[in-house]
Amino acid sequence: MHLPAQAKLAQESSGQTSDLQGHSFNVTLLLQATILLALGSLLYGPVIVKLARQWFDDPNYSHGFFVPLCSALLLWINRKSLIGKPSEPSLTGLLIVISAMGLLVVGSLGAELFLSRASLCILIGGLVVYFAGWTIFRAVLGPWLLLFLMIPLPAIIFNQIAFPLQLVASRLACSVLELLQVPVLREGNIIVLPSMALDIVEACSGLRSLMSLITVAVFYGLFFERRVWMRTLLVFLAVPVAVLTNALRIALSALLAEYVSHRLAEGFFHAFSGFLLFLLSLAALAGFHALGSRFARRRIA
Repeated sequence: MHLPAQAKLAQESSGQTSDLQGHSFNVTLLLQATILLALGSLLYGPVIVKLARQWFDDPNYSHGFFVPLCSALLLWINRKSLIGKPSEPSLTGLLIVISAMGLLVVGSLGAELFLSRASLCILIGGLVVYFAGWTIFRAVLGPWLLLFLMIPLPAIIFNQIAFPLQLVASRLACSVLELLQVPVLREGNIIVLPSMALDIVEACSGLRSLMSLITVAVFYGLFFERRVWMRTLLVFLAVPVAVLTNALRIALSALLAEYVSHRLAEGFFHAFSGFLLFLLSLAALAGFHALGSRFARRRIA
C-alpha cells in the first residue's frame, strides 16, 4: 500500500534534484558570461573606440556604423529559428577565445590595428561556440561574417587597391567621354580636357562606394536570398557595378566642368551624384538578382 507513495516521493525528489542542477548550470553560465563580458570590455574598449573614430573620420569606412546594426537585424529576423535549435555549449569555443586574445596581443604589440580588430570578431564567434555550440554558430554564420566588413583594410592593402582603381576609373571615364565625342587626353590618372585637367585622386578611386556596395550586397543576399551561389554572385557583381558607376560619375563631372561650371562640378553635384549613382548601383544589383532568380526558376521548370 505504501509503495506508490514511496515511488511518487522518489520521483518528486528526482525532479527537484534535476531542477536544482539545471538552476546551478544556468547560474554558472551566467556568471561565466558576466566575467567574460567584463574582461572583453576591459580589453577591447580601446579597440572599439579607435574603430568608431575611424568610421567617423574616414569616409571610406563610414559604412562601418551600419554593419553591427545590420548583423543584429538579421539575428532578430531569424530569432524564432535560432530559439528552436538545440544549445550544446562546446569547450572548443574557449580555445577560439584564447586564440582571439593571442591575436589581440600580437596586434597590440605590433601596432597592427587590423589584427586587433579582427580578434574582436573572432572572440564573438568563440563565445557563441562556447555558450551555445556549433549548431547555433552555423545558424549565425552569415551575420558573424558580416561583422568583418566593419574592419578597415590594412593601409598596405588599401593602397594596393586604391591606385589601380584610380587608373581604371580614369580610363573608363575617358572612354565614356570619347564616345560622347568630347576631346580628352589621359595621362595616368589625370584627365585633360580642353579647358582644364581633372586629377582622379584617391577619394575618386571608387573604393569608398565599392566597400559600401559590397557590404550592402552581402546584407541584401543574407536578407533576400537563400541560395549560396546567388549570394556569392551578388557580391562579385558589386565590384564591376561600383567601378562602372564611379567611372560614369567622373565622366559626368568632367562634362559639367567643361561645359557648365568647374565649381558646380566639384561642389554640390560631386556629392549628390555619388549618392544618386550609389542608389543606381543598388537598383542594378536588385535587377541582376531578379533576372538571376527568374533564370533559375526557368531552368528548374
